[in-house]
Amino acid sequence: MSKKRSSFAEHIATTVAAQASANAAPALSRKTALLFAFACGLAVANIYFAQPLLSSISDELGIAPSSIGAVITVTQLCYALGLLLLVPLGDLMNRRTLITSQMLLSVGAMLIVGFSTSSAALFAGMAAVGLLAVVTQTLVAFAAALASPSQRGQIVGIVTSGIVMGILLARTFAGILTDIAGWRSVYLASAALTLIMAGALYRILPRDRSAAQRDRLSYWQLLRSVLTLFVEERVLRVRAVLALLIFTAFSILWTSLVLPLSAPPFSLSHTAIGAFGLAGAAGALAAARAGRLADRGLGQRTTGIALTVLLISWLAIGYADQSLFPLIIGIILLDLAIQAVHVTNQSMILSVRPEARSRLTAGYMIFYSIGSATGSIASTSIYAYAGWSGVCWLGAGVSAIALLFWAATRLPKFM
Repeated sequence: MSKKRSSFAEHIATTVAAQASANAAPALSRKTALLFAFACGLAVANIYFAQPLLSSISDELGIAPSSIGAVITVTQLCYALGLLLLVPLGDLMNRRTLITSQMLLSVGAMLIVGFSTSSAALFAGMAAVGLLAVVTQTLVAFAAALASPSQRGQIVGIVTSGIVMGILLARTFAGILTDIAGWRSVYLASAALTLIMAGALYRILPRDRSAAQRDRLSYWQLLRSVLTLFVEERVLRVRAVLALLIFTAFSILWTSLVLPLSAPPFSLSHTAIGAFGLAGAAGALAAARAGRLADRGLGQRTTGIALTVLLISWLAIGYADQSLFPLIIGIILLDLAIQAVHVTNQSMILSVRPEARSRLTAGYMIFYSIGSATGSIASTSIYAYAGWSGVCWLGAGVSAIALLFWAATRLPKFM
């Protein structure tokens, strides 16, 4: 009898262990995570395609060269607006429906841009493109929700790498396609790819069962709670400031890089300059592993090492006006470091409040946008005043502040 009881107890224990193991397994497979990453890269690339196309758009639509830069400004401002107004909806609505709906609307926005015959139509379409590109952040929050706690950082790293790849390769893709078929083909091709991706995601994404279990907040309560999260969650405050600083450094490099490379002695073409994004993409891919370190509880150590690498990268970047080889090394190191911190940041903040992942992402990414805009404005101004060496000192200074800030957060009772 005792043997039967023992055998029965062992059977129960084995069943419970197997069930626990099943529950611990990530609901998001690596293949699906890669699909998330591709969708994120495609969506975010839509707001960067225009950068190498401005002169072509200006010539065809008769927009003054002094005004064509507003295309970038409008797109980025609407992206920031979307972070605040649309991303939090992921905590209120079914994410599967929200994601596919936004992608279908993006298709319409890109068709407006691709077929625009006036500046008014162009600006309206680009505003919608920027607003709807924030679907990337809803995808990141959904991926984090689907992954198990033990692999959340790894999954976030894979998905986030798609965003950085989209940012870095958008210029290359746009430059090549424009040389082949004109600037409109860039948006028409992206519209076709986005339509295919929306259908694939709708078929593959699991149903968002957590939607029925969420608190029934009104839309305005949802928006106000983004501010409340900043008050309540220290990790969000700290990591948001780090995001602002690292993406200021990121934008300082990538906004001003075209200036020395297009001038003598290099005088590189736009296609050749865009190819430097491949070096940055290599660094971004290497940093995707930072999520695994965060899963092992090494997020703080990873942050400190990555910020040190970021500071060192400017030593190599400083030689860009003399040689391209150290510049390539510096770009790889810079993108490696920034992506490692970014992945770690998101892994840490998305672990604190499961019911508010979309709002946490929105709050965090607003600081990302502020940093990107700040770096763009500062770098071009500094270049006009102090040349490439001034840009590098600015980037190194911002990177040093980020490292010192991180070190200060390790002190007790900070913030």
